[in-house]
Amino acid sequence: MRTTERRPSLADGIGLGIIATGAVSVGIGAIVAVAAAAAEIFGRSPAIRMPVHDTDLPALDGVPGIERAAVDSAVITLASVPSGARWMLLLETALPALATIALCAGVWWLGVSLIRSHPFRPSLGWLFGAAACLMIAGALLGQLAGGVGRAMIVQDLASTDPDVQDVLWTFLVQVDLAPVGWAFALALVAGVFEIGRRLQRDTEGLV
Repeated sequence: MRTTERRPSLADGIGLGIIATGAVSVGIGAIVAVAAAAAEIFGRSPAIRMPVHDTDLPALDGVPGIERAAVDSAVITLASVPSGARWMLLLETALPALATIALCAGVWWLGVSLIRSHPFRPSLGWLFGAAACLMIAGALLGQLAGGVGRAMIVQDLASTDPDVQDVLWTFLVQVDLAPVGWAFALALVAGVFEIGRRLQRDTEGLV
């Protein structure tokens, strides 16, 4: 005999609905951010943040308490950008955004599933697993794509003025491994949902 499914309380349902709605809002925000980045990158005179060599910041000279000030990046407005570099810079933004969208989709679907008292759906494991893979791709491939895109810009500028290489890094990738750790956590969550789905299937119909 199949057990009777117990629906969450009204307060639980409201809380889960707020979480699911928040996840959708964040996912939409990620899409808007990618669209805004694409409009800037493929615009007529895009402003690109470029890494620079350790350069002093004379504006803070003489300020009490500051021994030395330096900058490691600068926002440069370019008259023209190679098309390949534009696509690389777009990937730098789009790949992490895809991971965010996949994660938000998983959180939204989990919230809906909990409201319906059926949390261990097969699709949830797939969604969180996809989010984990996309997060690794966004962390590693996205940062690499950004470094390659900026290197292409420096190469293009250096073709007319080689001195630009004394200010801008020819190739620099600043790797942040924190998203990789979150990706492993998401992979574990995906495994938990898969195991829970199997247990739910095996115990269905038991009193």
